[in-house]
Amino acid sequence: MCRIYGTFNVRSDETELRRVADLMYHGGPDAQGVAHRPDWALGNNRLSIMDPEGGAQPYHLGRVTVVFNGEIYNHRELRERLTGLGFHFTDHCDGSILPALYITYGERFAEHLDGMYSIAVMDLRSTPRMVLATDDSGMKPLYYHWERTTGQFHFASELPALLGFLGVSAEEDEMGLDAYLTSKTPFGDRTMFRGIHVLPPSVTAVVSHRDGLRIKHRPMAHEQGLRPDRGRTLDEAGTQLRDLLSREVSRLLIADAPVAAVTSGGLDSSLVTALAAEAFRTSGGSGALHTFNIAYTGTWPSDERAYAAEVARSVGTRHHQVEIDPATFPDLMTDVVRHLGQPNADPITLSTFSLFRAVRDAGFKVALTGDAADELFSGYSRMTQAVAAHHGSDWADDYLDHLAAVPRALRTRLYTDEYAFAVNAAGPALPDDIRRTLRFSPGSRLRRITAVEQRYRLPAYHLRRVDHLSMASSVEVRLPFCQPSVVRFAATLTDSQRLVPGQGVKRALYRAAQGLVPRSVLERPKQPFTLPVTAMLAPGQRLWAMARDVLATETLRADGRIRPEQVEALFDEQAVRPSDTVSLALWSLMSHQLWRQEFFTAADAPIRLAVPAPVLQVAA
Repeated sequence: MCRIYGTFNVRSDETELRRVADLMYHGGPDAQGVAHRPDWALGNNRLSIMDPEGGAQPYHLGRVTVVFNGEIYNHRELRERLTGLGFHFTDHCDGSILPALYITYGERFAEHLDGMYSIAVMDLRSTPRMVLATDDSGMKPLYYHWERTTGQFHFASELPALLGFLGVSAEEDEMGLDAYLTSKTPFGDRTMFRGIHVLPPSVTAVVSHRDGLRIKHRPMAHEQGLRPDRGRTLDEAGTQLRDLLSREVSRLLIADAPVAAVTSGGLDSSLVTALAAEAFRTSGGSGALHTFNIAYTGTWPSDERAYAAEVARSVGTRHHQVEIDPATFPDLMTDVVRHLGQPNADPITLSTFSLFRAVRDAGFKVALTGDAADELFSGYSRMTQAVAAHHGSDWADDYLDHLAAVPRALRTRLYTDEYAFAVNAAGPALPDDIRRTLRFSPGSRLRRITAVEQRYRLPAYHLRRVDHLSMASSVEVRLPFCQPSVVRFAATLTDSQRLVPGQGVKRALYRAAQGLVPRSVLERPKQPFTLPVTAMLAPGQRLWAMARDVLATETLRADGRIRPEQVEALFDEQAVRPSDTVSLALWSLMSHQLWRQEFFTAADAPIRLAVPAPVLQVAA
């Protein structure tokens, strides 16, 4: 696991490259390496997980140089195949096979990888070109800036590091606020910075002097033509899923560094914990698997610590109860915003950041989590509501509104006339393909929804958050539910094996967990793993005082996009009738202003509300 960065057709000096590397030191404190030439550079900060004595990056083989962030889980099979083709390897690190793999398969090399990764290759064998690839689910982000007129290309694993390049400026996308409030963080390749993009999941990008930037989308794991297996019963699906997850969890426990598990107390992480504890015992590991849960000082709604402790007792782990004081949240928010690089409207960001800091403080560099199960196996209430909506209704618009930080009716009230005009002129905040997929793609309504969740929401809103906030503490997160084999299996489930309105969600996953997870966890009502911000954002709490200060009338008036009187009305309503909708709106607006303060020295200056020109991207 690492942080990577680089340039193409750019003259960077050592001072600039060192500055970029230093901005991601937290994600790779074990070693740093760089290949620097007059018009290109590839750099790496390493968090050593596999073969700590080997794996020095950048990797070189002839005129091919590679840097890599992530884990390649099938590297042993690939090493054996490549050895048979005449290649020789001096270590056993997973990434060391990448130059040979690229030389063998060219731009299609990523099709042979099983893992989580972002990779950059500099190929000087003929016409110089840089090749970048991301994994099937988008677990390891890669941000880039491409200047079409000059042909200059910069990339980095994190936004603050990308902004460390002299040729990349921090300019706010004025329409980004609307995109953020519409989907809690920008979807697709969009970021909150003008001219800066993120590579989508499952793509291969090629940069060259001749062709500029070409981006080719590979089929994601759920897009590989798989169809529901209608001859399989729910019990059979549950058994097959349990066996599959057991194999993948066992593979993900392999590391040359201490491994732990995160146990929230819900179904997904509890099943991963149970399977990991069993695999840990059977592999002969010393002692017991360590598990971590986070809770908050005091008494708050939706406290899951009792469920997590029961899971730990049931499967025999050594459990760590992490507790954080909500009074410290205002101090944490700046750190969280800085590491994310752009606002994410989920209050769980504070908990995630604190949890992984505690995991690393306890001596662990790797953690297994239950993230992504809801997207694959249909665990969200918005999915049930969309499936149950009557034919001909505006179910797609209602579903999309559930993704928002601020529902569209409230956004309409919040925006100033000038900003509302600019938003309407700029066009939809969501990628056009989302509505087309929901309304016109083949397959059932539920399959179309899960396709949108996996291509757009999961990587942008969920996986980038987990990556940035875990690597902020030098912790590698491994996600069994994002393994390609699990994603492909989920695509073979029938709708009724995912959810049936009135009868339950994630039905195949619940069957897989029977006998492994305590009944109290299986039978408890579903609740989101999040911060109880509705209760915490109340008069007398530090979070309330911070929100009042950050969203001061003079600040909002200077910004020019949000009506101060409407925000004041939200505060009044939250003080008298607290609600999830109002509290999330206030939280989201506060997070956005904190992001502006962190990344723009003149964050209190008026925003120029010009409609941005469309950014053109050359596609293969």
